[in-house]
Amino acid sequence: MRILVIEDEPHLGAAVQEHVQQAGHTVDWFTTLEEARAALAAVQYDCLLLDLGLPDGHGRTLLREIRRTNSPLSILITTAENQISDRIAGLSEGADDYLAKPYNLDELLARITAVGRRYRPLIDNRLSVGESEIDLERKRLRRNGQLIDLTAREWALVELLARRPGAICSRQQIEDALYNLEEEIDSNTIEVFVSRVRKKLGADAIRTVRGRGYYLENTTAP
Repeated sequence: MRILVIEDEPHLGAAVQEHVQQAGHTVDWFTTLEEARAALAAVQYDCLLLDLGLPDGHGRTLLREIRRTNSPLSILITTAENQISDRIAGLSEGADDYLAKPYNLDELLARITAVGRRYRPLIDNRLSVGESEIDLERKRLRRNGQLIDLTAREWALVELLARRPGAICSRQQIEDALYNLEEEIDSNTIEVFVSRVRKKLGADAIRTVRGRGYYLENTTAP
């Protein structure tokens, strides 16, 4: 998932970004509402982790703005505001979940998965592509029965394509899934990742549509 974190506490923001990235997600972290609005205008995110008490305003202002656009973005409030009235207000205005500080980072990951699941297309969690089987729930790839190791970014590419069976994913969509806004990307980086994953899935598993992007070939339930 591509995740936007809005958190003005430096140590907590850094810890959340590192922990969530280690779980295989791509994370952009900012500290103000102004930065959040700019990021949301530039990138399509799957999930927003939203602090409420921010230097340039209250997080629920941004929450209301997003929900007025009918955006499918999943939103998880993470805040020190822990009164029942605070929780009711946040959930009533469109948050999908509400996690009070201090919180456990593994619980945060579990809640990210839970809220993200509500917005994903209903597809089989296990797919076959040629000689390979993809288990999206357990994040496993087997080819001819053998477990194949994938890096976090290789898996992010597999999952992006597998969750859109038959649909073309553009270079920009792949970049958004693999890299955050602060990272430099060489011109041939996406081609290198596609080549690596092709070797692991099978040469014919990922098809190229010149000038448009890539798609996963012939996905079926095992």
